[in-house]
Amino acid sequence: MKIICIARNYTEHAVEMNAPQYERGSVEAQSPAFFLKPDSALLQRGMPFFYPDFSSQVEHEVEVVVRIDKVGKSIDERFAHRYYNSVALGIDFTARDLQREAKAKGLPWTLSKGFDGSAVLSDFVPLAELEHDVQHLAFSLSRNGQVVQQGNTADMLCSVDCMISYISQFMLLRTGDLIYTGTPSGVGPVVIGDILEGELEGRPLLQCKVK
Repeated sequence: MKIICIARNYTEHAVEMNAPQYERGSVEAQSPAFFLKPDSALLQRGMPFFYPDFSSQVEHEVEVVVRIDKVGKSIDERFAHRYYNSVALGIDFTARDLQREAKAKGLPWTLSKGFDGSAVLSDFVPLAELEHDVQHLAFSLSRNGQVVQQGNTADMLCSVDCMISYISQFMLLRTGDLIYTGTPSGVGPVVIGDILEGELEGRPLLQCKVK
């Protein structure tokens, strides 16, 4: 099982990270940067997130997550919708201090993104049960009862079908692979004692305690 994460898929998040910004529909937006987390990054259901001792700046990034339902390679975008039928909410925890250091040295981000427990995942919801389609889903993250991130998949620079098609040109997608589709603006630090709660289309789906 692969955990594939799309980077900078919302314009306002790119702005807050001082990253390059692309227009929706541009070649750059249709060829999104992505990175991998190992399966050991997946936080076990019901377990708290234990703040790692190797970082002093872990930040939350809430994302809609798509699960691949069948094997596919070099998938045409118009057929990509056949490879998933449910979504979840996830948190891509990022050790921002380690990421910043890696960027300064021109090194990969693996340490800052792939550490144990850095991928939170809610239960999956069949798209058929939701009022809106996959490209019109509202979602949010609250920290200790206060909304800190909110977005809508309609604002993605690269759509779900676009990213599935693009990724599958380079690597085989297998049943159970997870795609974290990018985070909106509002990413920020967490501290021990925080309670993070996520909603998708008004449904409470995710809760994560930081210890």
